[in-house]
Amino acid sequence: MSTENLTHLEAVKKIKELTEKAKFCMFCTNLETLPINTRPMGLQETDESGNLWFISSDSSNKNFEIKDDKRVQLLFMNNSDSEYISIFGEASIYKDRSTIEEKWSAMANAWFDGKDDPDVSIIRVEPKDTYYWDTKAGKLVSLISFVAAAVTGNKTDNSDGVEGNATL
Repeated sequence: MSTENLTHLEAVKKIKELTEKAKFCMFCTNLETLPINTRPMGLQETDESGNLWFISSDSSNKNFEIKDDKRVQLLFMNNSDSEYISIFGEASIYKDRSTIEEKWSAMANAWFDGKDDPDVSIIRVEPKDTYYWDTKAGKLVSLISFVAAAVTGNKTDNSDGVEGNATL
């Protein structure tokens, strides 16, 4: 596996690509207390600056914890393509109508009584430290490489994988 650290626009592109492909993450809060509070969350959007946006209940434990400590850890995985990304960042909660209007999705109606529900909030996570694992050629090529190594008794060099920091 090779290392490829990304910065600025390349980092934003990689963060957007991997998070929007995975769509869901484990959203971790209250990072000082063990066990860390973790729950699955659906990503609404990764914007052109690399910020991640979520729709959340303002009365949720997650929101209460963010109000006390804005540091969060997001863990995304797309097993079908062997792509993973870990994002440590700072969360902000928005309750204003314009942000809710902009970020609202009809899928959120499963949890809320529409976008005018007073419990709707929007969370923005600004990445501070990001690390990714990806395959250059995709899962099928990696699988063929591993099978060939197993059949021949040779070790795979795992050279089609790449990992690194994505720094904004």
